[in-house]
Amino acid sequence: MKFIFFLVICLSQVFVSRVGRKGAIYLPKRVIELLGISEGDRVLIRVEGNRLVLEFVPDPLSLALRVKRWARTTVREFELESEAEQGELYDV
Repeated sequence: MKFIFFLVICLSQVFVSRVGRKGAIYLPKRVIELLGISEGDRVLIRVEGNRLVLEFVPDPLSLALRVKRWARTTVREFELESEAEQGELYDV
């Protein structure tokens, strides 16, 4: 099986990986840890000349679960706030 090697440049570090038979690219564990990538994260893929650029775009829910909480609220408080704002928006 022939493998094509490519370099992944990440935070001034260089990693070597392989492209498998069906074009699958497996990122080194250290890259995944450095970027905080999780299974199921979406990736933007761009081809720039002879370079492949990957940009990971986490969905809002997983992003919200990863960041440090800075406020506390209950579901009831959230609902009341939401209803008040909807009332202002729609003159209810």
